[in-house]
Amino acid sequence: MNQLIVYPQPEGARERRDFKVQVRQLDEDWQEPFVYEAKVDMHQIRQASMAYFDMFGKVEVRVECLTTRPERVVIRPLSAAIPLVCDGNSISFTLSKPCKLSIEVNGDRFGNLHLFANPLEKLPPLPDDPGVLLIKPGIHRMEDIKRLASMPDALSGQCPHILYFAPGIHYVEETIIRIPSNTTVYVAGGAVVVGSFVCDRVKNVVIRGRGIIDLSTFHRYSAFRGIRIKFCENVTVEGLVLLDPPHYSIYIGKSSHIHISNFKSFSTKGWCDGIDMMASSDIEIDDVFLRTSDDCIAVYASRWDYRGDTRRVTVRNSILWADVAHPLMMGTHGDHQRSGDVIEDIRFENIDILEHHEPQENYWGAMAINAGDKNTIRRVVYDNIRVEEFELGQLIDIRVIRNKDYNPEPGHSIEDISFRNIIYLGRNINPNRIYGFDAERQVKGVVFENLRIHGELVLKPEQGNFDINAFAQEITFTVRNEAKK
Repeated sequence: MNQLIVYPQPEGARERRDFKVQVRQLDEDWQEPFVYEAKVDMHQIRQASMAYFDMFGKVEVRVECLTTRPERVVIRPLSAAIPLVCDGNSISFTLSKPCKLSIEVNGDRFGNLHLFANPLEKLPPLPDDPGVLLIKPGIHRMEDIKRLASMPDALSGQCPHILYFAPGIHYVEETIIRIPSNTTVYVAGGAVVVGSFVCDRVKNVVIRGRGIIDLSTFHRYSAFRGIRIKFCENVTVEGLVLLDPPHYSIYIGKSSHIHISNFKSFSTKGWCDGIDMMASSDIEIDDVFLRTSDDCIAVYASRWDYRGDTRRVTVRNSILWADVAHPLMMGTHGDHQRSGDVIEDIRFENIDILEHHEPQENYWGAMAINAGDKNTIRRVVYDNIRVEEFELGQLIDIRVIRNKDYNPEPGHSIEDISFRNIIYLGRNINPNRIYGFDAERQVKGVVFENLRIHGELVLKPEQGNFDINAFAQEITFTVRNEAKK
């Protein structure tokens, strides 16, 4: 059975009027999702568009271009392979499953439409459910929310454990919303929360919904993050959209068993990474869309107050768009004052990379491993990664380094790295670097299996424009038998 959910327009939300979006179940009436403003890029900040809805089964989509005539339309990621029909100023296509898309008209990647077709929510709470504290739109003080959350329900005698932000715009006076253990925060579809969620030394927390966290009005140096998770255990983030935070979208420090899914984020300010983690373990990131003005995903060890190794991180089924810096980054930070840290057992699988644009050569690499601060990085797998042609950078950067801006000491080693089924559609102009630092600090054991660049199967370094120095050993290029067919 087909199903479609379109959420109400929040009164006062910033609307973008480049596109009109209509969706419907087959042969039903059209519904019109609200089109939000989503600012993008850091080099020249521009206003793109974003709309979302939930679906199951088949849904028809019609996009009307209000400011230009569509002569050429591309829907990315290209791997989605969605057929479309253009008729005058309208673009039509059908979706058979949830997906995250960029609709680009006449080559415009900055005034594009981001369309998020979410899966249906699993058992969302209702405002009048037992244990729910309903928070209506308006201006809130955290002391009032805490007071109401501490009052037992008249029927059950239990205090609320679900904070339910209803559709509409919510302003939090203190900006920071601190979440206690064993609490669910639910941001309903059509809700916009102007605030930053913080989990500090808590466990068993869920932050979910179909609403929006909006930090776009805060200055860069306010350093608010969308969601900060530090010294925590068992935290889940699911379904939300984040607009333009002053710092990271999701920041994970010294935490374990963190689950992030169907999260979407846009940023434009400097150092506004997507999801970064320090000294953490057992992190699962699934089905996210990150368009950021610094690294989309960064995996580090010790940094700031967070000390220790990072292990068992998986990122899968996601779309990464780095308007600045790296889509995938690892290794810069560690415990250089002692013997360094270990970053190990990391997997990136089934990922589309839509952009990598970095003017500074030292920060090139759509897939980058830069071991600094005496770090050892080992057992990393990149599997089924599709990289579309990007503006400026290089495909792969694997280096044991000492970055003068961040590393008092060079890294220790990079070992046992696998690239499987990597496809790059671009021209591969800048060399891919694999560098050890010296004879004691080497890169060892990098395997490329079924690497295709610009349609060509790469079986030797020069064919793929690889620059490998004397301190990188056991670098191999191979192909599975089935790839030869």
